[in-house]
Amino acid sequence: MTSRLPRKPSPEPPGSDDTGLHLVPPGLKLVLLEARAPWEAMAMAAVFPWLSRMPSGDGHAVLVFPGLGASDISTLALRRFLKQHGYQAHGWKQGLNLGPRDGVLDGCRERIRQLHAQYGGKISLIGWSLGGVYAREMAKEMPELVRGVITLGTPFTGHPKATNAWRFYQMVSGQQAHDEDLLAEVRKPPPVPTTSIYSKTDGIVAWQCSINPPRHAHTENIEVHASHIGMGMNPLAMYAIADRLRQDPAHWKRFDANGARRWFFKVAHQPEMVTQWY
Repeated sequence: MTSRLPRKPSPEPPGSDDTGLHLVPPGLKLVLLEARAPWEAMAMAAVFPWLSRMPSGDGHAVLVFPGLGASDISTLALRRFLKQHGYQAHGWKQGLNLGPRDGVLDGCRERIRQLHAQYGGKISLIGWSLGGVYAREMAKEMPELVRGVITLGTPFTGHPKATNAWRFYQMVSGQQAHDEDLLAEVRKPPPVPTTSIYSKTDGIVAWQCSINPPRHAHTENIEVHASHIGMGMNPLAMYAIADRLRQDPAHWKRFDANGARRWFFKVAHQPEMVTQWY
């Protein structure tokens, strides 16, 4: 990898790419459903006694990256949940996420090195939306320091315009280059256990943009019913995150959606038409 994160390019119109998959951003109905995020926070509070009965973690460090236009405040509920379950959860400490501007990626690398040295072991990376791209790319650069990656509603594949945030990204980041080579790098999964948590009712990102290919045995996709902006405080997403963090990387297995879990979770594999990208 180069010293810069593959940047989200200024894309061509939906359907004009050469991948064979024609994706469009979520429609107005799903956008309006993003208003349910406060209810997800309330649901989290309601089911906390149930979540608190989950087995505690092993105490390893977890670094959480916020989404586009958000700061560590947005991940506070998630980090509190992780700390209550025995993990050393930390924010990225770089203010608002306005894209990979000058110094941001170096700051991410330094934060990972710091936490690795402080806790004496590999750390887990969790990224929400654009933050998940950071998490994946940092894991590719520094796999010797990273235990695993979990992303929430992160658009790491598909056409860049298959989100409702691409204009905002270009405005705040100032990055508009269309670079297919960099996009190809973003689509590649990290060499560590990697989980994508996504929702088919995501009102910001087309859910197909958050699917890892099935032929990589160390990747998986877990579908939850959640909004994009509420995913980091959604109780089902929290449960899946805690379950994945407890996995021993040396004996990692994909999420088991059998039994009672089948009522709340689904696991997805990459459509055959998309695997040509990998």
